[in-house]
Amino acid sequence: MMRSTKIVATLGPSSSEPAVLERMVRAGVDVVRLNFSHGVAADHERRAALVKEIATKTGRTVAILCDLQGPKIRVGKFKEGRVTLEKGQHFVLDAAADIGNDERVGLDYKELPQDVDAGSLLLLDDGKIVLEVTEVRGTEVHTRVRHGGVLSNNKGINRQGGGLTAPALTPKDMEDIKTATKIQADYLAVSFPKTGADMYMARELMRAAGGKAFLIAKIERAEAVAEAALIDIMRGSDGIMVARGDLAVEVGDAAVPALQKKMIRLAREHNKLTITATQMMESMISSPVPTRAEVSDVANAVLDGTDAVMLSAETASGEYPVEVIEAMDRVCTEAEQTQPLSLDQEFLNRVFTRVDQSIAMAALFTAYHLKVKCIASLTESGSTALWMSRLNAGVPIYALTSQTATRYRCALLRDVFPIMVKYVGHDREELLREAENVLVQHKVVKGGDIIVLTIGEPIGKSGGTNTMKIVKVGEHLKP
Repeated sequence: MMRSTKIVATLGPSSSEPAVLERMVRAGVDVVRLNFSHGVAADHERRAALVKEIATKTGRTVAILCDLQGPKIRVGKFKEGRVTLEKGQHFVLDAAADIGNDERVGLDYKELPQDVDAGSLLLLDDGKIVLEVTEVRGTEVHTRVRHGGVLSNNKGINRQGGGLTAPALTPKDMEDIKTATKIQADYLAVSFPKTGADMYMARELMRAAGGKAFLIAKIERAEAVAEAALIDIMRGSDGIMVARGDLAVEVGDAAVPALQKKMIRLAREHNKLTITATQMMESMISSPVPTRAEVSDVANAVLDGTDAVMLSAETASGEYPVEVIEAMDRVCTEAEQTQPLSLDQEFLNRVFTRVDQSIAMAALFTAYHLKVKCIASLTESGSTALWMSRLNAGVPIYALTSQTATRYRCALLRDVFPIMVKYVGHDREELLREAENVLVQHKVVKGGDIIVLTIGEPIGKSGGTNTMKIVKVGEHLKP
């Protein structure tokens, strides 16, 4: 798989059968997403075990991302399962109500009356229904319907412009972090963070449970997109998800394209991962081919520099879970071939203060100008490969690691292809021979190719990359 941009696929009823999941993996899935908003711990554990079994069978590196549900800001249930709201109608959201009717409905989020006041606009069911708050009386939020329609059980609520105070981590999330740790998740996505403190709390809870996953902050609140808030969240995270669904409801759909570009740019500048998500190929839930607009959307995310593009319902409950992977693979590959290279310009705005980071940048610069076959980074933590992947040199980066956890965490990095390698003793030349042998065995290079190698001494120490070497393949190979 020489596609630089990675594909994240959500598992669900359509993709839980072993034969289907194997076809998806062979079609190009790099990361599977386990959505903790649905199912129980046993479901996730079973799917995670199946993913690892199929990855081993196919010889592909497939990482696991566990996505926490976050706060449930939803209406309750209706007696008839749904009601139809008409424009101008009076309707009450009542934190004390039980079963709803055509006049009022209960709330899962009991704090809503404290978070709104007259004039607030509430958007239900991803903005399909708009309610204007007229007054708040105790537990009751009285509203007038601005845009009506059918409202069914448990539909989500957003406030236009943000402002809901629900904490990012709920008691359910805290238990789910333990489940994610048990199944050895490679990435943990936190829903609705507003500050870096939310991410630091998630990391502490994960560490307390024994987990080592990379943390992904889902940017879906209006409060999170201001540059200062976004950078604060990034500092507590390893990456971000541009979660365009809830974000579009809170900030307005027209604002999302520019925010997407801004978030991806800032993340790359701060050495963070990015996943672009929501409705990327939504029509393929029921169609065997994407719309032209969806093709453009995916290609645009690739040209923005995203590390990964994500599929949700398309693979979780859609009719064409394999075909949508194949379609996304084609679009990403084609878009990458047209992406302009401007590494020299990007270097002008970079400041390097660490030896290992400086070596990573030197390797990129050298590979870009020499047009080498590849960069091979012997890495324990994956940091060197991460830094190199933040700039586009037009050269594939192979993360050669002896650490299984690092192999899977590198699966989400754009332009990076992880390969396991044995660290043989503490002799640098012997290790370089091993690295070349592995690259030849995987048919990445052949005798005579020029590659750039990065390595650290003392060998096997994390964060110790301090050497770059330009190598002609064959000089170190075992006879």
